[in-house]
Amino acid sequence: MRILITTIVVILNFVFYTTVFRLLEIGGIIPNTPLILLVSYSLLRGKKEGAIIGVGTGMLFDMFFGTHFCFYTVLYPLIGYLIGKNQPEFYRENYILPVFFCLFAVGIYETAHFGEQWLFQEGGSLMHFLFQILLPMAVYTGVCTIPIYRLLFGLDEWLISKERYKYRLF
Repeated sequence: MRILITTIVVILNFVFYTTVFRLLEIGGIIPNTPLILLVSYSLLRGKKEGAIIGVGTGMLFDMFFGTHFCFYTVLYPLIGYLIGKNQPEFYRENYILPVFFCLFAVGIYETAHFGEQWLFQEGGSLMHFLFQILLPMAVYTGVCTIPIYRLLFGLDEWLISKERYKYRLF
């Protein structure tokens, strides 16, 4: 049941990110909901499931938007694994740490994109990258992290309660 619901959430997130969330664009920046989803699941379930969800999300993005071979398929699991390593020390009801880790993930993600652009295409301006891309993306994604994390936290609690009472005899 958990695998099915997680797969549905990842696919719905991909569909909404590529279609509906484009309407939420502010100044050419949209919230990076795949990263929010990845960070949330990594913090709620750990490094193994975070990396698996990262592979699934990365493969979806590589199949539809990948310009270089397996860029997203390597980047997303790496982020999921790094953030999921902190899961045992994490208090699940705390909403500040998901925002912090999401800001960290956006930093890794956008820096990797900047490095890819600088390496494979033309060079880029570091100041333009910092103030026009990284900072607005981090703020917008950080603001959107709290409601999405709350929804995923509630879903995860529901799944845990369903699994806990599934094996009861009475």
